[in-house]
Amino acid sequence: MKILVVEDDRTLADYIVRGLTEAGYRADSCTDGKDALYRAAAEDYDLIILDRMLPSVDGMTILRTLRASNKTLPVLILSALSDVDQRVEGLSAGADDYLTKPFAFAELLARVQVLLRRPGADSRQSTVLETGAIRLDLSRQKVWVQGREIAFQPREFRLLEYLMRHAGQVVSRTMLLENVWDYHFDPQTNVVDVHISRLRQKLDHGQETSVIRTVRGAGYVFES
Repeated sequence: MKILVVEDDRTLADYIVRGLTEAGYRADSCTDGKDALYRAAAEDYDLIILDRMLPSVDGMTILRTLRASNKTLPVLILSALSDVDQRVEGLSAGADDYLTKPFAFAELLARVQVLLRRPGADSRQSTVLETGAIRLDLSRQKVWVQGREIAFQPREFRLLEYLMRHAGQVVSRTMLLENVWDYHFDPQTNVVDVHISRLRQKLDHGQETSVIRTVRGAGYVFES
């Protein structure tokens, strides 16, 4: 997988490229908007990480140009512009995700992994998910734990599905709010914590170690 990092802060760009490379991706960077447009047209990238404030051509213009030319590769905006209106503007212009600075690299990496999985969603995306002793049937909206059927509310089911699809990955509270509750802002609620607690009660059955592990300061990991 090949990723283009468009960021005018060279130190930050190098940091992101180094982290992506260590995670197994091929990553290039550029600090100029015109260069970004040239590279996006000349090379086959699987994803672009895009700053909004750039020299020569700004990030929003780059994004709109890509979409106008039918470039469908995922674009993750990484920007210090964090107001709700600014985030909505970016998503409405065609961005697939929007992460604000400052950020944790673990969350950036998790979002990259999610976006890169979307276009290549394979046949296993369709009906049944199985992780350890947990089996989730999407078509029947049912869950079994160690062969025993457990009742889940619709939102609990959707949360479990998301966690199972990203088993072994850190998923942040923001990612859960956006993908399970469709909130593209933080409503300052403990709804995620409450639902995680309910899932643990239903899935763990008194085990010493929960299948959902809390990663302090980062989010949760569904242990496979």
